[in-house]
Amino acid sequence: MTSLWRAARGRPSQERSISTLEDYAAALQESLGYGSWSSLGVTQTQPGQSAEKTPSDFPSYAQLFATNPVIWACMAARQDVFSAIRFTWQRMNSTGPSEMFGNTDLRLLEEPWVGGTTQDLLARVIQDADLAGNSYWVRDEDELVRLRPDWVQIVLERRVRLGGALGWRRLGYLYQEPGQEPVPLLADEVTHFAPRPDPLATYRGMSWLTPVLRESTNDNLMASHKRRHLENAATPNMVVRLAREVSPDAFEKFVAKMDSSHKGVENAGKTMYLGGGADVTVVGRDFQQLDFATVQGAGETRIAAAAGVPPIVVGLSEGLKAATYSNYGQARRRFADGTIHPLWQNAAGSFRRLVRPTGPAASGAVRLWYDARGVPFLREDRKDAAEIQGIQSRTIRALVDAGYTPESVQRAVDAEDWSLLAHTGLFSVQLQKPGGDAPTTPTPPEEGT
Repeated sequence: MTSLWRAARGRPSQERSISTLEDYAAALQESLGYGSWSSLGVTQTQPGQSAEKTPSDFPSYAQLFATNPVIWACMAARQDVFSAIRFTWQRMNSTGPSEMFGNTDLRLLEEPWVGGTTQDLLARVIQDADLAGNSYWVRDEDELVRLRPDWVQIVLERRVRLGGALGWRRLGYLYQEPGQEPVPLLADEVTHFAPRPDPLATYRGMSWLTPVLRESTNDNLMASHKRRHLENAATPNMVVRLAREVSPDAFEKFVAKMDSSHKGVENAGKTMYLGGGADVTVVGRDFQQLDFATVQGAGETRIAAAAGVPPIVVGLSEGLKAATYSNYGQARRRFADGTIHPLWQNAAGSFRRLVRPTGPAASGAVRLWYDARGVPFLREDRKDAAEIQGIQSRTIRALVDAGYTPESVQRAVDAEDWSLLAHTGLFSVQLQKPGGDAPTTPTPPEEGT
């Protein structure tokens, strides 16, 4: 604990001027360890000890989420699907994962705080991970408490072997709200969800927004360009030349009259009347000449690619051009298999520290897992579902006819684990006991009776 308290006394950060978006992007890269001053991704606090801190750009990323519609759509799609599961226990047999079951030991994840649900918890988890690359949670009595990512430091200690450095050891976490004393937490007290590790850090995660920061800025600038274009009566830029003999006062009056009559959305489409000596030249380009949709659509696709969301899933223009909703199912499977399932697996592994199975459930190897069978986004088409159920029903019938108990057959088919099958000891359709007496041949009646 003493080491954690000492880690709170870091060196004051050096101030720098940030006046443009390029300055902000450069400052962000330096804060992440991708600048010229740091190659380790850690902030030195004292000899032999450092701290990996989530960059202080969390509010700026939150503003991107609130103002950029493409980022909003991608994060909302990830959040809606990610938060739709429920946690469960899964037995682990020698053959691999087996049946899933639930009990009251999962109450903490089903009601993480008063009035909260598993969906509320997971929505917060993925939102913090998307914006900051990290999500931190700690258990306080019978509730889970969220630690705002940019107020958390991962306290590290350098490993030393034979006098040389051998990486970093995680001692714990330090949480400090503005104006408050730091709170040290041991490593096993905190659930740390970091699905995308930062390559320049040991334990810290990276937001998928980091590589598309400038792309999102360009998308905002494109939106501003559209707004300014509409404010200019939805026409390209123009140059108006007047005769050399026009006086400055007359020129100013002409400009004021021109702006009041033809500038702004409300004046779009109005006929322009010019006096003698005036000449109008178009110097700008309209949206079609700029190929505006293609330029903006390419930026949207790159943002969606960084989020791991197929463009067609969120209805982006480039995705709809390249595909139609007839092959939406393929994009859905790619989103689920390539993006969401790995996130679910990581979340289950991260939260296993907070809950432990007790009683009969603790017998044998059991892991915290997720149950995605009730997620509407992952439901197969009705035809596929009917075919799967038909195959399962034929399998159940064959196993029951072979002498296995109906209960064990249902469990084995549901868990896809044949080791759960239990045999009755009876065979064939008649379920004859092996080695039993053969049925006697009936004696024919005597003649005359």
